Amino acid sequence: MKPRYLSTALALPLITFGAAAWAECGSPTIASMNWQSAEILASLDQFILNNGYDCSAEIVTSDTVPAITSLVEKGQPEIVPEAWVDLVPEVFAAGMAEDKIVQVGRSLPDGGQQGWFIPKYVADAHPELKTVTDILAHPEIFPRPRTLARGDLQRPRRLGRHDRHQPARQGFRRGGQGL
Repeated sequence: MKPRYLSTALALPLITFGAAAWAECGSPTIASMNWQSAEILASLDQFILNNGYDCSAEIVTSDTVPAITSLVEKGQPEIVPEAWVDLVPEVFAAGMAEDKIVQVGRSLPDGGQQGWFIPKYVADAHPELKTVTDILAHPEIFPRPRTLARGDLQRPRRLGRHDRHQPARQGFRRGGQGL
């Protein structure tokens, strides 16, 4: 069975295992998520494998939940350079416990922060906003330019190739309806 990796840049593992262990690397698939750090890590892994170990690594577009689930259940993609495993804790834990996946390293050794953020001036003006539920209950605080009856959630524009495929905005109505 081919090894499956939930890894970060492969340089250290490749040095550790040595070239002999990777002599028949083949054509591994590497998941590239739709955020910059994951895109960089996927490209770096591909570069190292292809140029340093004569592989034919291919990058496939994915996202955390489908990439980890598919890695555990099907062994594809074979490498997931960066993933927020707290989104699928049961799948990740089962994959580790059943030796279906191996965590080779940590892409963000100091930790990453995942959450919803609002500007400080909005929090200062509306101290009642403490949870996502509070925010969803007040779409009037986050008006959507074309439809003021709906709130507007925005995620940062991405510089990578995925930007044109994903809308940067999503609207919500009072009570969180319409996400």
